[in-house]
Amino acid sequence: MISALSRFILIICVAFIVSFIVLANWGNEWAIAAGIFILSIPLIYSYVNLARLGRYIQNDSLENMPLPSGLWEEIFFRLQRLIKNLKQRMSQIEQQHDHFIEAFQASPNGIVMLDENDQIEWCNSIAEHFFGLIFKRDAMQRINFLIRRPEFIHYLNRRHFDEPLLIERMGPDSSLSLMMQAFPFGQNRHLLLIQNVTDLQKADAMRRDFVANVSHEMRTPITVLMGFLETVQSLELAKEQRDQYFEMMMSQAQRMKSLVEDLLTLANLEANTQPAVTNVVKSETLMALLRNDAEALSKGKHQFSFEIDSTQNILGDEREILSAFSNLVSNAIRYTPDGGKINVKWSVNHQGQGEFAVSDTGPGIASEHLSRLTERFYRVDRSRSRDTGGTGLGLAIVKHIASRHQAQLMIESTPGKGSTFMLRIPRERLGN
Repeated sequence: MISALSRFILIICVAFIVSFIVLANWGNEWAIAAGIFILSIPLIYSYVNLARLGRYIQNDSLENMPLPSGLWEEIFFRLQRLIKNLKQRMSQIEQQHDHFIEAFQASPNGIVMLDENDQIEWCNSIAEHFFGLIFKRDAMQRINFLIRRPEFIHYLNRRHFDEPLLIERMGPDSSLSLMMQAFPFGQNRHLLLIQNVTDLQKADAMRRDFVANVSHEMRTPITVLMGFLETVQSLELAKEQRDQYFEMMMSQAQRMKSLVEDLLTLANLEANTQPAVTNVVKSETLMALLRNDAEALSKGKHQFSFEIDSTQNILGDEREILSAFSNLVSNAIRYTPDGGKINVKWSVNHQGQGEFAVSDTGPGIASEHLSRLTERFYRVDRSRSRDTGGTGLGLAIVKHIASRHQAQLMIESTPGKGSTFMLRIPRERLGN
């Protein structure tokens, strides 16, 4: 300020001195004209600099403007520094904003920001997918105009957001279950978080079905046992009839024992997700054990063919592999009518993969059932499975054992022509 004031005083003094000199030589009019001319020089200089300043501001390039000399140099320098600092801060804020947007977009949950009127201020791509929204089109639209489910509108209007809301049958194909909750923030704004709980809902449904199925499977033999016991206790029975009842009770007890054993086996397999060990399991020994068990279960009612086309052994858990192979053979026996043929074959294909195949001449399975055969307690023919002593868990056990050995279970079946169940074992699981 001192430097600028000094310059201003100096210009006035120069103007007075020149005016006096001109007054002494040419008169009053020339003196006034000379004074005005000298005083107008800094004004013209200021106007030129202000005009340049206006052009650079209009082009948003003030920080690139060359600094003038004289009085305006310090002013323009300070102004340029202020503009640079402001732009730098704006750039940092924009970068932080972009980082927040990227983080919200990377979230596996849907996020919708609502203003005080429940209008959509912003939403991420997951929320767009969940609700069929397009942000560029639906920005500043009331969300209850776009999501017209009655339970959601009621949840939004009540303004009680302490508990989440579950909405089912959402998404592009109406197959999603969404858990959503609104959280207040800012000035009467809300952040709507949406979580896809479809898998959790399916798992919960599977648990409920599992408990119901186990209860149902256990109820029948327990009811039969209690009925026989009451009969034996309350009636005087002949020895032959009593022995017959005891035999039936033993059969039902054996059925419950098999069910409990299969449940324990399945629970252990599901709890152990690590790959199976790589112990050598001799294929010839396996086939011999399978033949003995199959003939004992069939009691001479079926024709068997056991083929060993390869001497390569299997690297895995012997108990699990025997259980998987036995389940496939026993299923073929149970579902093949008396006199039917069952072929059991161990071979190695041209890709070096081991193949254990069980083919039967049973009634076959319709195509709509094939994808669900490995579900727990799923049966194509419930009555026949119970009559033959099946628990409904055999193929579920096979599937888990196959997964632990990196194997693949494949099923081919034609109604009326029989079925083939094959376990394809990778070459890494084969040994000499």
